[in-house]
Amino acid sequence: MADAKIRLYVDHPLAGGQSVPLTEDQARYLFAVMRLQPGALVLLFNGRDGEWLAEVAEAGKRGGRLVCQSQTRRLQAPPDLWLVFAPVKKARTDFIVEKAVELGVARILPVQTHFTNSERLRADRQQAHAVEAAEQCGATFVPEVAELQPLDRLLAGWPAGRRILWCNEAKAGVATALAGQPAGPWAILIGPEGGFSDRERAKLAALPQVVEASLGPRILRAETAALAALTLWQAALGDWK
Repeated sequence: MADAKIRLYVDHPLAGGQSVPLTEDQARYLFAVMRLQPGALVLLFNGRDGEWLAEVAEAGKRGGRLVCQSQTRRLQAPPDLWLVFAPVKKARTDFIVEKAVELGVARILPVQTHFTNSERLRADRQQAHAVEAAEQCGATFVPEVAELQPLDRLLAGWPAGRRILWCNEAKAGVATALAGQPAGPWAILIGPEGGFSDRERAKLAALPQVVEASLGPRILRAETAALAALTLWQAALGDWK
């Protein structure tokens, strides 16, 4: 495994002796960019079957084939934690998705709020970004990035048993303790740069699943708030304990 310096996500079953075909883009990356030759070793994962050591069996300009040798790690699923956030500018949204994968979430749900300043989000692009983040950070699970939807619609169908950690900038400076909260399904909700509207605040405050949280004495930018909230939750209730 020491010789395998490349991790690659594949949408294909992984098992001992399994042959794994490569897409044209994957073949170009492995053989034209990274200059791998037959016999080279690559680490593969698909988000379901853990991580596998595979050998290059065929290398071509437009395709190729790897063969799984042995499992190096079992699937390590993250806690049952969703990240709900209002998209911001492109590079900062990329940052939020990347750090959510690194810190460990099960789903990523972008939402349109009254003050969201980015009305477009390509879920397929962000899903590819999540895959890339998982390849880089050693994750064996890739969270789903859902299509952008209105916050009202998401809350209307919210599961009764899933708590929401609402990062409310109006609570800045008020101490928040999660140590006494129960484990189980949770979501973290991060608002837009302009904050939540009065109507959204009233709706959130009325939900029995909501736990309001402060992220310190200062109002944070959206991407900083996401990073801080994920860290706070993972340390208190997640798989960092």
